[in-house]
Amino acid sequence: MMSAKRRLIFKNKHHKQEIKVSQKITAVRGFKDILEQEAPGWRKIEDVARTKFLRFGFKEIRLPLVEKNEVFTRGIGEHTDIVEKEMYTFLDRNDELLSLRPEATAGVIRAVVEHDLYKQHPVLKLFTFGPMFRRERPQKGRLRQFHQFDAEVIGSASPVADAEIICLAWQIIREFVSQDRLNLELNSLGCRLCRPIHRENLLKYLEKIKETLCDDCRRRAETNPLRVLDCKNEHCKAALKDAPLLKDYLCEDCVQHFSQVRDHLNQFNIPYILNPHLVRGLDYYVKTTFELVATDLGAQATVAAGGRYDGLVRDMGGDDIPGVGMAIGAERLMMLMEEDAWEQAIDLYLIYMGEEAKRLALSLLPPLRETLSVYAPYEQKGLKAHMRMADKLKATAALIIGDNEIARKKAVLKHLVNHEQIEISFNDLAQEIKQQLCAKKETFNNTRG
Repeated sequence: MMSAKRRLIFKNKHHKQEIKVSQKITAVRGFKDILEQEAPGWRKIEDVARTKFLRFGFKEIRLPLVEKNEVFTRGIGEHTDIVEKEMYTFLDRNDELLSLRPEATAGVIRAVVEHDLYKQHPVLKLFTFGPMFRRERPQKGRLRQFHQFDAEVIGSASPVADAEIICLAWQIIREFVSQDRLNLELNSLGCRLCRPIHRENLLKYLEKIKETLCDDCRRRAETNPLRVLDCKNEHCKAALKDAPLLKDYLCEDCVQHFSQVRDHLNQFNIPYILNPHLVRGLDYYVKTTFELVATDLGAQATVAAGGRYDGLVRDMGGDDIPGVGMAIGAERLMMLMEEDAWEQAIDLYLIYMGEEAKRLALSLLPPLRETLSVYAPYEQKGLKAHMRMADKLKATAALIIGDNEIARKKAVLKHLVNHEQIEISFNDLAQEIKQQLCAKKETFNNTRG
């Protein structure tokens, strides 16, 4: 029992007795705390994404974190790396096999089919946001609990839907990343008509070179051969340089669909790169697939990805209707943001010294907080200590009320950016402070714009 708790024992010199101190508990490996200095950045990307989703006509759906394991084995594919190696799967007390969701699309389709949503609307446009779980090797940009923005268009086979879902991802990410740091990679994976011919020829090619492939690729060649084309191992890349590519096997319908998607992207002024090796890691993708790749993130450079999944609704027990979707990795988008974009400045730091000043200052809080963010310290300190704290909180201004201000019935409003200060009469003090700070905000925004 003692070893499990790993207790450390220290002796108190004064009381001559043993004090047991438990070692601190840390977060599970690959599960990261989002601390107060990062939270404003998270709120910013959530606000931007939600605004974009609504402007594109998407409606929000919120889903459980735990699903029946069958949702993912049927939705993602039994022989994908996610299902075979990465999912957190467990038996509950009723011996039902459950899994923490590793991605959002399969869960969205499960909800759509379960509640017959696709029968209520000819085309559904849904979005969601939240944590996903995969037991991968933790590294920068890849955690075991990670967060995704997810958008799905269900019920349309139009190439416009493909282009719009890509445009949505592009616009969200471009709010934080300059275009020269972002590449859109595009490919077509064909359909259930043209894929089998390619698969047959690919298997013949892989049989010839299997001894030169890594262990993962040899396993994938037996279960999911298309994934071999996406291997990042340099030896495998060299061995696969002459492998048959899907682009040479597309049927006429797939060729026309992919051509129209590219035309619509041109109309949206979105540049792209054709990548015939882009296949993605999920079985449900057909036709259009894409990745938005940051040029300066290193190994984990894919910020958003998605594609078309016609047939997934049918495979999940619904009607045979088409769909297309995408996901954006929130952690990777945070990595691309400038750190000063995370900062959340306080509009006003309230400084009071003396009991009468305290009563007046606290009475100002309700009207001021109607329009401003106001920090009121709990403890009274010296003026210099308060000013240091206001600077640390990046406050825009400080309101100072002490004995001198009480005697003259005038408070001091000090702007901490340019160090200007003015005196404000106690008459209608809250309203005058709001007018002063709102005017400064407007001037700053106009100058920055």
